[in-house]
Amino acid sequence: MNFIWFILIGLAAGWIAGQLVKGTSFGLLGDIIVGVIGALLGGFLFSTFGVSTGGGLLGSLLVATIGAVVLLFGLRLIKSS
Repeated sequence: MNFIWFILIGLAAGWIAGQLVKGTSFGLLGDIIVGVIGALLGGFLFSTFGVSTGGGLLGSLLVATIGAVVLLFGLRLIKSS
């Protein structure tokens, strides 16, 4: 069951990050990939800086979305250089 929640949070985070950064979504599979990688990146960044969101569904979505936005900004910087 946790795996399904991880995928659903990744999907939502990828879609939100796509809306914030690019203004469009990447399709179902693209949103899941961006969201899952963003969740891993966000978890790493939050733990590195010692920040806690308190856990739970909303905290996980926030961390995954911030990680996905950072990922998309990084990809945009690499692509534009």
